[in-house]
Amino acid sequence: MSIDLSLLPPPTIIQDVSHDEIVARQQARFEQFWQAIRVANPSADLPAYDVSMLETDPAVISNQAESFRETLLRARINGAVRALLLAFARGSDLEHLAAFYDVYRMAGEDDDRFLVRIILGIQGRSTGGTEPRYRYVAMSADLSVQAAIVYRVRRSPLIHVAVYSTAPDGVASPALLAKVDAALQDPEVIMVNDTIVVASAVRKIVSLQADVWLLPDAPEDTLATAEANLRSAWSTNRALGRDLVETWWISKLMVGGVHRLAAVTSGDLIAEPHEAISIGTVKLNDRGRAF
Repeated sequence: MSIDLSLLPPPTIIQDVSHDEIVARQQARFEQFWQAIRVANPSADLPAYDVSMLETDPAVISNQAESFRETLLRARINGAVRALLLAFARGSDLEHLAAFYDVYRMAGEDDDRFLVRIILGIQGRSTGGTEPRYRYVAMSADLSVQAAIVYRVRRSPLIHVAVYSTAPDGVASPALLAKVDAALQDPEVIMVNDTIVVASAVRKIVSLQADVWLLPDAPEDTLATAEANLRSAWSTNRALGRDLVETWWISKLMVGGVHRLAAVTSGDLIAEPHEAISIGTVKLNDRGRAF
């Protein structure tokens, strides 16, 4: 998203709720009123009263109950306000907000992806073939589109749409590319003077190699565990334009039982903003055990 909702300042309409502060406020107010009654009615000979002296006192019990009710009420009000803000709304609340912009949740779509499409839908409401509009259409074509980027190459008039898939390797299949292309080529979507080229965002499949020294008591499957940990971490962190940094992937191989690592594939692997890197083969050379 071109806007990060998490960076917005906290809305002032949402107030922190502290049960202890409410109880203390109510106690102070009760003591103030009680003292005013004593002053106004000296003949009544009312005793000084401290509501904190006895937890079983009716005034204390009433204060606790009323303070808890106020805490719940204020928390409910905060929740109602959050349900009206894109930064906080989730579930069906988010769907109602999106409907105002004519954006609807796709079957099986989670809140995070849905929120991205809502923002793109709002930003791309112009019919002028804007970048957010084309990204929104691409992501709305199929749930398998994890992300899409729209770009031009220098002064070329061609509009490139790079599709990043939810597949394990991130590569968009021909069927998925065809589906996205059909959505973008729709006469109601594409501008008459635009030429759109759709391709997979994953253009780099790299192989990694490292020398590994194991600890004396390392299990036999340590190398397999290290490779699995690296692939799992990259599957979670991989994104369009993210470089595969040497120190990062080496650190993911440092699982239990590994004593030392030395990268054979040296240097950072750079990705263009419209590219995503996928890991091909991982060769871990067992250099023996050391301590």
